[in-house]
Amino acid sequence: MGTVEGGSAAVSEGSVSEGSGARVEPTADVDGRAVLGAGTTVWHLAQVREDAVIGADCIIGRGAYVGPGVRIGDRVKLQNHALVYEPAVLEDGVFVGPAAVLTNDLYPRSVDVDGRLKRGEDWHARGVTLRRGCSIGGRAVLVAGVTVGRWALVAAGAVVHRDVPDFALVAGVPARRIKWVGRAGEPLRPAGADRWVCPRTGEEYREHDGLLAPVESEPLAEFEPLAEPSETGR
Repeated sequence: MGTVEGGSAAVSEGSVSEGSGARVEPTADVDGRAVLGAGTTVWHLAQVREDAVIGADCIIGRGAYVGPGVRIGDRVKLQNHALVYEPAVLEDGVFVGPAAVLTNDLYPRSVDVDGRLKRGEDWHARGVTLRRGCSIGGRAVLVAGVTVGRWALVAAGAVVHRDVPDFALVAGVPARRIKWVGRAGEPLRPAGADRWVCPRTGEEYREHDGLLAPVESEPLAEFEPLAEPSETGR
């Protein structure tokens, strides 16, 4: 996603670098080594840590947290008090609801077996990946290392402990697929054998081997994973 690599400017704590086009509220804490894209807003009491890269036209809600090195694409919304721990990757158009948590430690402990306080070098962080256009409901918890597929929808309060397929609606503890959804976010309706249709847009989808894809997949061909940031863009 080129908007993460180019056209962004670093933002120092409490202010916006000249020409960045980003807005940072006075009580937000944005590390000077972070990168914000044009048109992005960081609201009150949010924290963006060092080396985080946030694309253009994003909203980082009040009290949200973005960990070190987290990479966020364009037009992403983090609602109030959402917690995104490193090394998470959020592609374009992702929505993370209020107080949702993207964790990064499969076996969390405060101390090691000798009783010493664990430090960063004592464990391996595993980031959550949110693919393009997916949505995470309020207070959902995503366990370290899971991937949520394109345009999938995680219901409020769900606990996701395994990967979510594209276009799946998952709910519960643990989360399980209960329906399919389209790009508009609405549940799809049956339209014949292994066929589904979006009631809002009329887009058609085909189910095969437990997975769903648009009947006409060409419009999705442009959606690529978030690119690694360049050395000069951080």
